Amino acid sequence: MHSLAPSGIKENVSPKVFSLVLRHLSVLQQSKLDGIRLLVNDDDPLDIQALVAGPIQTPYEGGTYRVKICIGAEFPQLPPKAVFLTKIFHPNISPAGEVCVNTLKRDWDPSAWSVGHILQVIRCLLIVPFPESALNEEAGRLFMESYTEYAAHAAMINRVHAVSAQRSLEADGSGSVDAEGSPAAAEDAELKRRKDMKTAQKAKKSLKRL
Repeated sequence: MHSLAPSGIKENVSPKVFSLVLRHLSVLQQSKLDGIRLLVNDDDPLDIQALVAGPIQTPYEGGTYRVKICIGAEFPQLPPKAVFLTKIFHPNISPAGEVCVNTLKRDWDPSAWSVGHILQVIRCLLIVPFPESALNEEAGRLFMESYTEYAAHAAMINRVHAVSAQRSLEADGSGSVDAEGSPAAAEDAELKRRKDMKTAQKAKKSLKRL
């Protein structure tokens, strides 16, 4: 854990980067990203977390996943790390929640980034996994050998850990995630499905195989 300086800036992050990230977060709060809701931490603005809705027609449908974006001292020259705080079974997400995606590795562009784009790429990864570069070896193996078994196991983990989280959010009145099956969803499932598939096609350009 990094302590906060009196000004509210993390000691390992420059004031310039701090201001830039805050501007990105401000824009993100005012915009609407499909299936993503930013969580604001007034005590620590650089505690960047979001709720990501499991895309429909995937094993993660109906679930809500909490994701954290971790910015280091060398950001944006070095990419941030992304971690799933909600348990998930996915080839490119380690059992500890670490995310492996090219956008946050060799394809990282320090001159062209946004928090919103990072979160969108992560959600697209739930639609288009890349088992060849698996962080979770079991998930990658199952995906390649028997997608049916993989999907069944991923869906089971989703029901236990992510669907229950969505229900808890709805129960306490904070479940306004702009996602499939949530109270705030205004578009029907078919429109969502087509939109997700179109997004998945675009994501293939960002989510290149390692």
